[in-house]
Amino acid sequence: MDLLVVLICLSCLVLLFLWKGSHGKGKLPPGPTPIPIIGNLLQINTANISRSMSMLAKEYGPVFTVYLGMKPTVVLHGYEAVKEALIDRAEEFAGRGVFPVLDRVFQGLANPCDPSSLLSYVPCNVICSIIFQNRFEYSDLKFQALVKYFHENLRIVSTPWIQLCNAFPVLRYLPGCHNELFNNIATQKQFILEKVREHQASLDLNNPRDYIDYFLIKMEKEKYNEKSEFTLDNLIISVWDLFTAGTETTSTTIRYGLLLLLKHPEVAAKVREEIERVVGRNRSPCMQDRSLMPYTDAVVHEIQRFIDLVPVNLPHEVTKNVKFRDYFIPKGTNIMTSLTSVLHDDKEFPNPEKFDLGHFLDANGNFRKSDHFMPFSAGKRVCAGEGLARMELFLTLSHILQQFTLKPLVDPKDIDTAPVVNGLGSVPPFYELCFIPA
Repeated sequence: MDLLVVLICLSCLVLLFLWKGSHGKGKLPPGPTPIPIIGNLLQINTANISRSMSMLAKEYGPVFTVYLGMKPTVVLHGYEAVKEALIDRAEEFAGRGVFPVLDRVFQGLANPCDPSSLLSYVPCNVICSIIFQNRFEYSDLKFQALVKYFHENLRIVSTPWIQLCNAFPVLRYLPGCHNELFNNIATQKQFILEKVREHQASLDLNNPRDYIDYFLIKMEKEKYNEKSEFTLDNLIISVWDLFTAGTETTSTTIRYGLLLLLKHPEVAAKVREEIERVVGRNRSPCMQDRSLMPYTDAVVHEIQRFIDLVPVNLPHEVTKNVKFRDYFIPKGTNIMTSLTSVLHDDKEFPNPEKFDLGHFLDANGNFRKSDHFMPFSAGKRVCAGEGLARMELFLTLSHILQQFTLKPLVDPKDIDTAPVVNGLGSVPPFYELCFIPA
């Protein structure tokens, strides 16, 4: 008991030292007073971090500091602050922030159906064609398991428990849903390793077929370089990272998009009318059609803006000591950028909580671009697959609406579009629908 008291006292002293050292003149931005050891966690709803950040921004302004446990994180809220950091001063804010929970890892027709799996297969197979040079049959059990784990992983990393584990990394060694995440990723890595072994057995150094082949060739060239980053472990993790970024984010956006179209059947009807007028029925929509389909393009953009898929972005880190506005941010400080505050800015998007195509259409029905459209983040750490994702979203949604009418199982006015989880990601509620051939 005496030892516990001593540890608590020492922790309090350390936190007090950090607090005084970071809130003096020219130091870290102001923020709510942290409680010893747990920081500001009691003032933050870990089930909806974005809303908590918005409330704190009203009190402390667009740049403030919160303590997630004993570690300070500088929060950038609103378009101006986010743009200034990620775009105008991109190099200084380009560091990859820490995500402790994952650190351990780096070491039938017309019937009601849950579209989750089917919508995940599409982007996952796109990534497979880039990495493995082949696509999988949807009936392939290993492929189904791979996709299922990506779906589960997004749900897990968006839970309040994972936010606590990131604030207190020691919790990673206790029971909890993070262990399910570790097990899922271990299984996925084993699947990737099997594919890498197949590539090694058939590798032609003069005729690379895909991402894995190019990586293996680079490994061979640098096999005597002890500092080379082209290792088997790095290959497996980079492939897993590409899958994670390219599969679940896109499929969740499409799944959420279909739910919004069920909620707003008049919008889906107008998209079908535009597809019929521009594309017809004798061919599939293509990217060249997008410039002639402003309404459909606006729908895709408004879906991404409305759902706010990654509310507080992935963590960034300043690469050197930075003077930002009137504050001093030490090298290595975590940076949290509130994408919600940009995508739901009521000056740029009136009534931002409403699904409204007017956010991206002008009075004449022409598509209206917005600098506030940042669902893929911005700057040096913008999503590397943004172009691919944009194509997938437009082509998949337009193809579905060309071929099918979406039928909900309940009255559209009774459909709830609020996310069931709103942590790292916004996860839509479970639903079923009928795809009626058009």
